[in-house]
Amino acid sequence: MKMRKNIITICLSAAFLATLTGCFAGKSASTSGRGGEVTGVGGGKGFREPTPYGMTLVKRGWLRMGLEKQDSLWGKKTPVKDISVDGFWMDETEVTNSEYKQFVEWVKDSILRTRLADPAYGGDETYMITEDKNGDPVTPHLNWAKRLPRKPNEDEQRAFESLYVTNPVTGEKSLDAKQMNYRYEIYDYTAAALRRNRMNPQDRNLNTDLTVDPNEVVMISKDTAYVDDRGVIHNETINRPLTGPWDFLNTYIVNIYPDTTCWVNDFRNSDNEIYLRNYFSNPTYNDYPVVGVTWEQANAFCAWRTEYLLKGLGREARYVQRYRLPTEAEWEYAARGKNQDEFPWDNQNVKNGNGCFFANFKPDRGNYTKDGNLITSKVGIYGANTNGSMIWQVM
Repeated sequence: MKMRKNIITICLSAAFLATLTGCFAGKSASTSGRGGEVTGVGGGKGFREPTPYGMTLVKRGWLRMGLEKQDSLWGKKTPVKDISVDGFWMDETEVTNSEYKQFVEWVKDSILRTRLADPAYGGDETYMITEDKNGDPVTPHLNWAKRLPRKPNEDEQRAFESLYVTNPVTGEKSLDAKQMNYRYEIYDYTAAALRRNRMNPQDRNLNTDLTVDPNEVVMISKDTAYVDDRGVIHNETINRPLTGPWDFLNTYIVNIYPDTTCWVNDFRNSDNEIYLRNYFSNPTYNDYPVVGVTWEQANAFCAWRTEYLLKGLGREARYVQRYRLPTEAEWEYAARGKNQDEFPWDNQNVKNGNGCFFANFKPDRGNYTKDGNLITSKVGIYGANTNGSMIWQVM
């Protein structure tokens, strides 16, 4: 009896081992080409971006876009439609003067380094990288590892001074805002992926019922920019026949210095000279929201921050989504919240005790301090997709 039990145990063990061998053999065969069960391929550990700095997650959901009630300001009914919104990240606060100053300082330093490498200002070629470690030529780009001179010589000092202007009346010296131009390029993946834009005419009707004329001239729209001899920026959209993949690379040049004069031009009934002169330049206001930024400047900020982020990453940079402006639906969804509140405050009344509208609008002139209607939303002004692509919104 004892011997029989051992035989049964050995048989069962052998059968179990054979089963395991069969499983592993099938997986091995599927990867070696001999056949077997389809088990998929290994791709290593997936890359998952951490929570972006200073942001909060707005989870995916839906909203009824627009107001079902009559508009409280203009007295008109607005169209209403249901919209689904994917999850995205949004900043907990507005973009500050300090954060936007970093952008301005980067542009200023890039111009300075370019001039320091220019023979007209000393010609120090070490400020520009023209070849790789093997000595092979590369596209010239700035050498950010080289420090700026602490004690500049005469030529270097002229490069520094060229970035500033002096008020001929008051003698005040300030950064020349007109020179703060940022050039960037955006590759349009969507336009490049369209079937109609494929170089081979036979590929343009792939998986479609359309008949393509191989002799048809495909026209594309391309954004380009340049600075003329007078220093004027020209951003243009040109239409031309498709010639190659470079047609989907759009170029933009934007003067990125905020309009500090908006304090007096947009608020003529206020004495805002102190903000005109100090709001963006004085460090006291570093943590205040940046103002006077246009839609074009906001797009430039997104492009720069994307580039700045990617430089700090390794191979994973190819998985990171780019900063961008939010859609109208994303902004409204974040502002109204899960409950789709019409207003950001708990009280559903649209006016305060003085009969003035809440929020950041006022129907007429009056005593702003007494009215007390300057209530701001706690929603930040830029965010990102759940996979890390940041977005930005200007109020």
